Amino acid sequence: MSPTGPGRPAPDRLRHKTVAAAVADSLREQILNGDLPPGVQLRQDALAEEFGISRIPVREALLQLEASKLVRIVPHRGAVVTGLSLQEVEDIFQLRVQLEPQLLQLSAPHLTPDDIRDLDALSKQYGAALETGQVLRWGDLNSRFHLDLIRHAGRPRSLAIVSALLQDCERPTRLQISTSEDATRAVREHAQILALCEAGKSDEAAACLRRHIEHIGVSLIALYRGALVEA
Repeated sequence: MSPTGPGRPAPDRLRHKTVAAAVADSLREQILNGDLPPGVQLRQDALAEEFGISRIPVREALLQLEASKLVRIVPHRGAVVTGLSLQEVEDIFQLRVQLEPQLLQLSAPHLTPDDIRDLDALSKQYGAALETGQVLRWGDLNSRFHLDLIRHAGRPRSLAIVSALLQDCERPTRLQISTSEDATRAVREHAQILALCEAGKSDEAAACLRRHIEHIGVSLIALYRGALVEA
């Protein structure tokens, strides 16, 4: 049977997918670390020339980034790097402050010793990623830590909302942490929240989580306002 028979992708298609994934990874890193800020246009022809490839894998790469909400494909303009407005950032953190502490109060009493160990491992991985500048890992590890804290709350709809909020604020929060001294504070507060959960102090853990989210939100909003003033 031919290697390109039914159910088996053609070699060119496989090559395009591999190249597209590599281009998407490169652009994703540039977007997440701020080298490609919100509003920047990403034109297929220019990117194809830059990477020395055809436009087909570039188009596939941009579609992958659009699915991740990192770009928005606009007719006649190509792809545009997305961003959040000041009002959107304020709204996100107001919602997180309302939801996450309440969910932690419900979840904390049900965290098992295995859960605590896994959360501790996540916290340490997050700290190590911050120390070594592994920008692409910060958001994922932070989101996993916050979601795993509240996973036993028994509120699936609220968990889905928090998951979406964490995804939306992942990039701006990463930029805020990378340009401030809040990285050390974030690691310390994660450890404090976990220690309080392990000690059975759910209310104190929830209060600590609230302060943690509020501080990150205030710092990020100040950064946004500063950028608006400079602009």
